[in-house]
Amino acid sequence: MVDQAAPATILDLIERGAPSHPAIVDPDGPTVTYDSLRRQVHDLADQLRLMGIERDDRVAIILPNGIEAIVTFMAVAATATAAPLNPAYKGDEFKFYLDDTNAKALITSDLTGEAARKVAPQTIMQLTASMNSEGLVSLSSSGKSCGRRSGVGPEPEDVALVLHTSGTTSRPKRVPLAHRNLTISAQNVATTYLLSPEDVSLCVMPLFHVHGLVASILATFLSGGTVLIPPRFNALTLWSVVRTNRVTWFSAVPTMHQALLRRAKSSESRDSGGPYYKGLRFIRSCSAALPSTTMLEMEERFGVPVLEAYGMTEAAHQMTSNPLPPGKRLPGTVGSGTGITVGIMDEKGRLQVPGTRGEVVIQGPNVIRGYEDNPEANATSFSDGWFRTGDEGVLDQEDILTLLGRLKELINRSGEKISPVEIDEVLLLHPAVSEAVAFGIPHPTHGEEPAAAVVLSSQVSQRDLVAHCRDHLADFKCPRVIHIVDAIPRTATGKVQRRIVASAVGGQSSR
Repeated sequence: MVDQAAPATILDLIERGAPSHPAIVDPDGPTVTYDSLRRQVHDLADQLRLMGIERDDRVAIILPNGIEAIVTFMAVAATATAAPLNPAYKGDEFKFYLDDTNAKALITSDLTGEAARKVAPQTIMQLTASMNSEGLVSLSSSGKSCGRRSGVGPEPEDVALVLHTSGTTSRPKRVPLAHRNLTISAQNVATTYLLSPEDVSLCVMPLFHVHGLVASILATFLSGGTVLIPPRFNALTLWSVVRTNRVTWFSAVPTMHQALLRRAKSSESRDSGGPYYKGLRFIRSCSAALPSTTMLEMEERFGVPVLEAYGMTEAAHQMTSNPLPPGKRLPGTVGSGTGITVGIMDEKGRLQVPGTRGEVVIQGPNVIRGYEDNPEANATSFSDGWFRTGDEGVLDQEDILTLLGRLKELINRSGEKISPVEIDEVLLLHPAVSEAVAFGIPHPTHGEEPAAAVVLSSQVSQRDLVAHCRDHLADFKCPRVIHIVDAIPRTATGKVQRRIVASAVGGQSSR
């Protein structure tokens, strides 16, 4: 169990694991011990310096999940600033992110990054990452080395990682995460879930997102445990992988959890490979709202606690979490603060008493001090030392937080503020509904009114769904239009952006 102070930097974070203990395991490939991980990270960091990469440089990384992605990220963060990007981006998107981060180098593999290589400016150094059968990662470049070998490591306030917000209402904002932000957040995760060297974390989240990097990878390394990293999430084989590799926990987004439930329900037995693995300690959910019904079904079906957490890129991931048993675990809430202070603030910047709805605000050493080159966003996002999350929520007398939705996604019907999450929850109570997303649509009299999109698991009419909502919600909260769709648009990390859903389904007829 982790009980020490947080390491100062990424390099310090990997020093706690026992030399021969597995640090990273590919289920179908090699194992990297902590001794090997430390040597590889230091060697690749030295190689990057010889290539001319310096502390203030930005290095874009476009690699699939795997040992190469983890070792490369750690080495880049130890040398410069890592800027991992989604391999699924198109050429124009890669061009924007490469330009916006002012990347000096681009690391890809033989299987990923072709579109990025085509649009990358000639001034960007292009490197290729590869791995041999023994799990040793190497970098190759067609250019000449022009730097100097130096053993000087990073400082706690140096930027280790730069990511972008999702940009739902404006251009994506750059989020600079210092070593200190990341190691403290990793410490908070490890402490919350009592992680130890005996734990095996199954990493199914993409490593271009803070969720996978901090919760699944860095927190595990800090505890001296093992990261199991398959190339992708697969609901058909996950439980076999869990059992074979003695996984003790994993963290994912609700869409992945729902896929596991659908798979379990469609199987004649609990799982085609036998009973669920009894060594699993807990399942974690984060990065999007987990419906209460999904949580309860998972716990009943899989036989382990399901812990919903609340995180943001600007906080280096985790901010709150429901606790392990015997702690109080409440469906529909995201628990209490984990190493940070959480408050509720009104529009004028006044902190509110428990039980009052308002904007969720946070303070803590894992929270960034500001966005890069964006004074307008900083002026609206920070208030008297608090970071304003943009989420509406309420704290109870025990400081347990319930999220009500994004403030900009609240539905304003004739002055009545309606939480779309509340409508989601009601629709998901219907046995025929497997996914639901509510949103506001323009109305000539009320300004806005609720609508929704649903994915069905069995046949039901729109009229029946509207009637179901009326049985559970006040009339002004009930959607008049419910779109029955085959799939709900989501971001690469499984997050629903309600305005995008509204735009995507707005032209479709309701069935």
